[in-house]
Amino acid sequence: MKKLNRRDFITSAAVLAAAPTIITSSAMTQTSTQVVHHVFFWLKNPGNAADRKELMEGLKTLTGIKEIKKLLIGVPASTEKRDVVDNSYDVSELMYFDSAKEQDVYQVHPIHKAFVDKYSHLWAKVVVYDMLVQ
Repeated sequence: MKKLNRRDFITSAAVLAAAPTIITSSAMTQTSTQVVHHVFFWLKNPGNAADRKELMEGLKTLTGIKEIKKLLIGVPASTEKRDVVDNSYDVSELMYFDSAKEQDVYQVHPIHKAFVDKYSHLWAKVVVYDMLVQ
């Protein structure tokens, strides 16, 4: 094994110390286009198991839209009661898209329009949160 002189050692140490900074800075300058679409539904008949099941079955039809990269469907979790937790909704869906453009395609997609036409009679209120992943 080659023995390092002082100058080579200091140069190597400086490069190694700077590497994480360079990598971190480079990663932070990349902009994400991924969009997360989170929708909360309040049923007209709150807590009605049949209506909840029907809505969840309807939401599953959205998996036929290829622009949706991932779709999760669920109900409020039985987590700790805190002032900042709102578990008043009945059903929620969480979707991942690779871009805002794909989310736009989803909004006007025939399967999405059919879902709204067929199942909107079940909900009294809908709240949507869209997020651009950073």
